[in-house]
Amino acid sequence: MSEIVQRGRAVDASGPLSPTQRLGTGALAAAVVAVCILLLCLPLKLPVGPMYWDLVVYLDGAQRVLSGQIPSVDFFAPVGPLGYWLFAAGETLFPRAQPLLLVQWTFLAITLPPLLPVLAGVERQSRLRALALFVPFLVFQLAPMNVEQYSSFPGVDGYGIYNRQATELLFVLTAALVFERRQRVMLFVIAWCCIALFLSKITGFAAGGMLCAFAFLAGRVSLRTALASLAAFGLALVALDAGTGLVRAYLGDILLLVSMNEGVLLSRFLQAGSVHFGIFGSGVLLLVALVAIDRRSIASAAGALLRHPSPGRCAALFDRDAAWVAAALFTGLFFETQNTGGQAFIFLWPILLAIVVAAPRLATVPMIAVLTLTAATYLPPLVDVVHRTIRAIGGEAKTVAIPGPHLKSLGAVTQKPEIVASARNLIANYQRFPEAYQAFADARQLPSYFMYSDVEFQVAWLLATEDAVSSILAYEARTGERFQTIMSLNFVNPYPYLLDRQAPRRIAIGADPFRAVPPPDAETLATVAATDLVLYPTCPVTAANVRLREIYAPALTGHREVRLSPCWIGLLRQPAS
Repeated sequence: MSEIVQRGRAVDASGPLSPTQRLGTGALAAAVVAVCILLLCLPLKLPVGPMYWDLVVYLDGAQRVLSGQIPSVDFFAPVGPLGYWLFAAGETLFPRAQPLLLVQWTFLAITLPPLLPVLAGVERQSRLRALALFVPFLVFQLAPMNVEQYSSFPGVDGYGIYNRQATELLFVLTAALVFERRQRVMLFVIAWCCIALFLSKITGFAAGGMLCAFAFLAGRVSLRTALASLAAFGLALVALDAGTGLVRAYLGDILLLVSMNEGVLLSRFLQAGSVHFGIFGSGVLLLVALVAIDRRSIASAAGALLRHPSPGRCAALFDRDAAWVAAALFTGLFFETQNTGGQAFIFLWPILLAIVVAAPRLATVPMIAVLTLTAATYLPPLVDVVHRTIRAIGGEAKTVAIPGPHLKSLGAVTQKPEIVASARNLIANYQRFPEAYQAFADARQLPSYFMYSDVEFQVAWLLATEDAVSSILAYEARTGERFQTIMSLNFVNPYPYLLDRQAPRRIAIGADPFRAVPPPDAETLATVAATDLVLYPTCPVTAANVRLREIYAPALTGHREVRLSPCWIGLLRQPAS
């Protein structure tokens, strides 16, 4: 019988702790939520990091939700609707909040409800074990940082947010599958997490399904619980679709994205493994060590299953440390094949914690090997996220606010003064040498492969966004016109949010024209044609912006071109004659 099964039985056999002993994780969770609420009420600022503009996808999505639009039904989104709904609610409750902290911390409303009952069960046996499970989760949940690093400057990660949210949910799901024995709690956690994963990111949902399927093979999830979870999941989606039509539209969007991003799966597995080799490689070595330690038991269980197949013998083979590590590593690698940022493999921790708890039962040399490889697998990303978070907070003393009186909460950012000065020089060069950047765009190439990761570019984009809003307001003041609907031929469109206007329906948000903008249909083109103002950025011209203008060109023939500022061309809808 596996170590994990034995630990599970030991948990069930132990007596409950006194009420005062149960306060650990519950009190910590309450304190964390209280502190988050307090900080979200304050006008905090964060240092701009690489690809910070990805955050605007949430501002755009939330603005659309608050104006009555339904994700996937009324606009094409790169991920599920849950994040936009949650961010819209958060903006309503905390209008002064820093938006990256808001999108990060409001997700506690999704992760804590299924995690707390699991922690309570663990805490009945060991408060230290419960805290060891909970504290790493809180680090990743609260810190707006990815395990990847694209800049040497202190700053926060405004990209990969939906990937972070998916892995945080997978952490909760894995914790339940490893430590929970009460099938009612298991039913609640599986149903809750699978619904949230489906509505967050479909590859996260697929990864969660893999973990649940393995837990079923390992005997952790009963057939009754599996069927009830599936029924709860199906009923929730049927109810949601009946009221909104969202689920059908969302599935259609997923199929479109898949068709636009076809590639060789093997190469993506190799890429994900190489990017996260520090975690994945150490995890594979740990797997090898666990198989070597448990090889006789594995061979015996495999032989018994082959001779006399049964659910019990299947569980005896799969419910062991090596099998859990293998399943989690494969699931994590599969999930990362579709990601360019996030908190890769953080959901390994519940499995690794169970291994650490059982390690003292091993002989000295195997125990040292297992503990060393466990630490090598999980400590580097954990320490790195903590280090970068502290560095970003500590570096605030040497930063200045990025000027942007019209940027609302998007402008709650800072950076080093030399970077802000460099960003101003970038804009000046975009304006002085437009032919150079047009040449790069004509060649379908960026001036620098990592341009969007450069902190200077992100600061320059914020300065240019402020210029766009000021120019629009100045033009409206001069002419008496008012642009009720605004669209941007750029990756993101913050202007309806910043100007309290409307965003046109049917178009894609997070508009990467090479991966996430489907060919517009007649209804989409009609919506774009009816848009009052379409913004085209020229600081700098990029291949992506040129391509977006080409995609929507049939709908822009009725717009006249006006130079709003050196960095912005406005395409104004002509009134019907």
